[in-house]
Amino acid sequence: MFDIVILIIVGIISAVFVGFVSRRVLGVPVGWPRSIVVGILVFICGLPFSFWVLSETGAMVNNTANASDAVIITLILLSVAWVFALGVGLLVILEAIFPTSGLRNPIDVVRAAFQRQKRTRRYLQILEIASRSGAGWLVRGRNRTDAELTTSEQRAAAVVKTINQSGVTFVKLGQVLSTRRDLVPEPYLSALASLQSGATTIPWVSVKAVIESELGRPISEVFTAIDEEPLAAASVAQVHTGILLDGTKVVVKVQRPEARAQVEADVDIILRLAKTAELHTQQGRDLRAESVARGFTQTLLEELDYRIEYSNTEMVRQTLVQIAQHADDADITIDVPKVYREASTRRMITMDLVDGQPLSRASAAVAAMTPEARRALAVGLMNAVLEQILVCGVFHADLHPGNVILREDQTLGLIDFGAVGVIERSQRENLAALLLAASAEDDIAATDALMLIVDVPEEADIDSFRHDIGLVLTTVRFRRGGDGSIFSLMLDVIRQHHIALPATLSSAFRSFATLEGCLHVIVPDFDMVTEALPRVPTLMRRMLDPKRIAVSAQAQVAVGRALLRKFPRRIDSIMQKLESGTFGIRIRSFGEGDDREWINGIVSEFVGAFVSVAAVVIAIVLVINGVGPLVAPNLHLFDLLGAVVGFFGFLGILRTLLRTFVKRVH
Repeated sequence: MFDIVILIIVGIISAVFVGFVSRRVLGVPVGWPRSIVVGILVFICGLPFSFWVLSETGAMVNNTANASDAVIITLILLSVAWVFALGVGLLVILEAIFPTSGLRNPIDVVRAAFQRQKRTRRYLQILEIASRSGAGWLVRGRNRTDAELTTSEQRAAAVVKTINQSGVTFVKLGQVLSTRRDLVPEPYLSALASLQSGATTIPWVSVKAVIESELGRPISEVFTAIDEEPLAAASVAQVHTGILLDGTKVVVKVQRPEARAQVEADVDIILRLAKTAELHTQQGRDLRAESVARGFTQTLLEELDYRIEYSNTEMVRQTLVQIAQHADDADITIDVPKVYREASTRRMITMDLVDGQPLSRASAAVAAMTPEARRALAVGLMNAVLEQILVCGVFHADLHPGNVILREDQTLGLIDFGAVGVIERSQRENLAALLLAASAEDDIAATDALMLIVDVPEEADIDSFRHDIGLVLTTVRFRRGGDGSIFSLMLDVIRQHHIALPATLSSAFRSFATLEGCLHVIVPDFDMVTEALPRVPTLMRRMLDPKRIAVSAQAQVAVGRALLRKFPRRIDSIMQKLESGTFGIRIRSFGEGDDREWINGIVSEFVGAFVSVAAVVIAIVLVINGVGPLVAPNLHLFDLLGAVVGFFGFLGILRTLLRTFVKRVH
């Protein structure tokens, strides 16, 4: 019994030792479990193979030594070494077929298993909803069950039905896609626009618990009262009216307790589905599914933090203050509700109550206004949004009629600043150049300006692109009351040519298009092309404000001056090196340490492979010739040397193969 225990312990130690040596010899990370298995095989097979070699060479027959002790020990060690080499060869094969992955923390493994189980349940739930709604073809292709969906309109309706039943995240995704005309074609675009984010109300007890948890104190210390009946309920939040301690009427938007958990669970699914779609479908690649999904999920997670909405609201307020300072825009009367920071947190936000009705439900109030008042309201809204986008670079990125309030005094108010677009100055100038070219019907200049904005693939047909842009400019110039604005038509052209539009500029185009929808609610026959494009030169002059140009010129001069001050010193350094004969020019390729290290590695691998192959060839020659003095009855000295040289050559070849085909982990 004691002998067996000793044998097991020695076997384990030998297995670990052989595993360690094999990892060191191969020079790359190899999984410990398979390394130990190889070590056990070497331990089990090593000695029996050694005795077989001793018998075949005649070095030992019937436990009688026919060779010197040095030869016998050498044969035993060499036999075990070759068993080890064959085991390493097995490791190389296993690594080529099943590459080693790092061992994960057991806690992470368990957590990942629970997450995978939760994700699987959610997958099955979504698939069940899709199948029940008639959109099963999205994941399994068309079959007889879906044969009744013969038109694009029917398939779009099935998709919308599926999204409406899949929860807040998918509804939000559909709403975002409904504004991405550059990505989604009709009729899916119109169908997605019908998505509703409404939801059943949650009891006041739950809402009160969230408010007091966020405030860290009783409601009575901040509010005189809050109406327990919700003003509105959506899939992410619920809105209640209230009164602050100073008597100010406010609305309180409170995030649903389960909203963040549901969104975070679905975000992982959306990213995985988008990645799969882009890898395996042409439609996914055309839509740039993974990039769109990442942008959407990031925006959605930000919208769950109402502190960001507070900052967005203040930014938009400042743009309207700046716009109101211009004398010719004195008729722009647009209000942004004040946000009360002391009563706002990550999961709740408190702001002024904006009296009135959203444009989406204010048809009667609009009809009661005079034509002149309606037109002044539409022009004021259009001018404000144009200046926000082109001059200020900060604008409301979700400007649909539900977020524009017609107040009781016939002015407008904006609400819901969860999504705000920000465009840098250089891109605003490119966008203004595009609109200027459009106002002049200059298709060449418009195409050039648009190519400064979008990411044009190398295979794009620029002439065809310019032709289609020219058709849009000519069409909208003479068409009145047709479907689609100049912005939506340009987005159609961009999508048809598979050209990527940056997310920020996509938001700007989307805001232009949704702005037109708001304007048509106020004035049904409002022609935004006729009204907006002539205003672009004025806004361009405002962008090129002399004061701003002077400051920019001063900045350029300051940078140039700093560079000029260094110029004489650099010239002097070059002259000194020329005079001393130490001047040299370093070529960028292979000039950096990393480049040289890469070249050295390639050369070392090549030399190592060459030496290993040469060693194997020499070993074969030595063994085949079978010459030299006998060191055992059936063993020549050169046979023994060939086995030794071949062993090291064989290991060298295995090492080269593994380092070539298995990614090195530093």
